[in-house]
Amino acid sequence: MHRSSPHSAPHPSLPAADPDALAHSERLSAHLRAQIRHNDGWLPFDQWMEQALYAPGLGYYAAGSAKLSPGSSSPQITAGDFITAPELSPFFGRTLAREAARILAACDSLHILEFGAGTGRLAEDVLTELHHLGMSVRYSILEISADLRQRQQARLAPWQDQVQWLDALPDAFNGCVLANEVLDAMPVKIVGWAADGEDLSTPVQPVEYGIALDEAEAFIWQARPAQATLAAIIEQRLLPYPGYRTEINLQAEAWIGQMGRWLQRGAALLIDYGFPQHEYYHPQRASGTLMCHYRHHAHPDPLPLPGLQDITAHVDFTAMADAALHAGLDVSGYTSQGRFLMNAGLPELLSELNPRETALYAQAIGPVQKLLGEAEMGELFKVLALSRGLPAPLQGFMRGDRRHTL
Repeated sequence: MHRSSPHSAPHPSLPAADPDALAHSERLSAHLRAQIRHNDGWLPFDQWMEQALYAPGLGYYAAGSAKLSPGSSSPQITAGDFITAPELSPFFGRTLAREAARILAACDSLHILEFGAGTGRLAEDVLTELHHLGMSVRYSILEISADLRQRQQARLAPWQDQVQWLDALPDAFNGCVLANEVLDAMPVKIVGWAADGEDLSTPVQPVEYGIALDEAEAFIWQARPAQATLAAIIEQRLLPYPGYRTEINLQAEAWIGQMGRWLQRGAALLIDYGFPQHEYYHPQRASGTLMCHYRHHAHPDPLPLPGLQDITAHVDFTAMADAALHAGLDVSGYTSQGRFLMNAGLPELLSELNPRETALYAQAIGPVQKLLGEAEMGELFKVLALSRGLPAPLQGFMRGDRRHTL
């Protein structure tokens, strides 16, 4: 059994948590320790991540603490742990609404389904823009966080006649599906190649990393030989470099596989940060992409402060596209967020701004530059479109489509 404990101590630059937050984290830690003991002393990381994020009443997304920052033009953002594109600028949701309107027209539907709606800001901006376009749609939200659902219901109260919350996937759906930063929050398996023992000259074997407990009951990493099905995936995707460690998101692939059963006609726009497979599993990315966010501090260690920090991993878009094709869906577009927004109608919306109103113009355009900039969200984030039964290409991918890189 190979044993490893990288990043076992809290990151030194993390802000101190207050006593109530620490008490909450300790309650979740006790729950996680019980899960580990119940599973013979070792919990695969995807199961540990799922409990850390979604354990009822305890997990990061299941407990009532501020997670998403309000958009602000000031660098002094103090609330929440991270900021998303809808919170950054209303132009994100308004542009997305225009592409959604074209999808709805193409499939003769007035139904939008959003997964993981956060604070409800994206839904609010999409509904507002569609109203301006003269469209009254049915807007369904599937949100697994009871806390976030309550916030969404409060924010979207003016739209209550159009918005409904679902408790399960639909049996059949025609329309437009939106999922902004959903795939990255799905629990991932941590896998890699490890030598048999400390002698790195011996042959490497595919391993899966999980969480165990040391003598002091602290969380530690521990690797075990990967089971046959997972080992075959590791051998297919990862070159056998000793010490190589990365993520495989089987839950996201299964989620897309399910979409192939219920999406009858329409398109899904999946927006997230990630890479095609040849970049994702590049030898230079030998420690993976796992990232945690705590009060606007990003770091790679998921073990400290469980329940108080977000845990994410970049998306392998090739695996998502392969899962879609296997499920009978079409991969109808893949490009950067910046290129998608420019194609989908952002320049037309920006023309509404008056450059002579200097202060208001600067306040609006600064966040948009972050959405578009290659050094900001514009290149890191990608948009993947999956569809069925659409007669025409999507405007958001008319220029700069990168499907050939998947």
